[in-house]
Amino acid sequence: MSTAVKEAPQEGGTVLVRRPGPQELHPVRTHRRRRTLEVSLAVAVPLVLVLLWQLAAARSWIDDRVYPAPSTILADGWDRAADGDLWPDVWSTLKRVLGGYAIGTVAGYVLGLLMGSLPLVRAALEPLLDALYVVPKLALLPVFLNMFGLGEGPQIALVAATVFFFVWISTMAAVLAVPIGHRDAGQVFGASPWQMFRHVLLPASLPAVLVGARIAAGVAVLVIVASEQIAAADGLGHLIFDSRALFENDVMFVGIVCVAVLGVVFSEMVRIAGRLLTPWAPRDRGRSQS
Repeated sequence: MSTAVKEAPQEGGTVLVRRPGPQELHPVRTHRRRRTLEVSLAVAVPLVLVLLWQLAAARSWIDDRVYPAPSTILADGWDRAADGDLWPDVWSTLKRVLGGYAIGTVAGYVLGLLMGSLPLVRAALEPLLDALYVVPKLALLPVFLNMFGLGEGPQIALVAATVFFFVWISTMAAVLAVPIGHRDAGQVFGASPWQMFRHVLLPASLPAVLVGARIAAGVAVLVIVASEQIAAADGLGHLIFDSRALFENDVMFVGIVCVAVLGVVFSEMVRIAGRLLTPWAPRDRGRSQS
């Protein structure tokens, strides 16, 4: 809250006079100006970096064979998309991410809910899951290859395992953080286990659960790209690794840009879904309050 404070001398002392500031007098106008500034900065910073990269390549400050100019990357990406060479790799990565994300989210949420609600289940499983959590997930890829063989199975399983731990931890922590007063109120009104879940645990814990799901969305894209570089015959990760081996750096950067766009879009979709599912929750910090 923006205010102006002015000292007004009076007989016997000084009185502080509080005057409303611009944010209080013109809240809509102030919000629009702030939002415009935030959007402008969000667009200007990456744009300036891209322009500097383009300038450096054009002036030969950097070797454009190793770091192609953004215009070259854009032209190559456009040509590959128009010829249909890019979309199979995008689709392969996308279906692995979506499949693994769905499996990992459901499993992590169910187990996190059980462990947060039932102390005996938490005591039995938490030490084991804590030990598995610290294992680098890419180290599990050979295990999944032995279990599922070559194909989509190991890739989807790796994404599911990665997403599972993020959602499990956030769900269990969110359920444990539900105030005891909320639980007591449900018990006083004679709520059944289902009613306790539906009207107490779910509304109170879902915002924190969705934060974990949003983090997991970005990590899922990261893991699948690394996995595709090791054990896949297609996908954006394979495209990046294969083009680097053939010294096709423009194609490599096309793949990197596609991965970045895919990660941002996927994470934003999860955030929007979270906003729709939890209208009672406060907005993300760092974003303007309307």
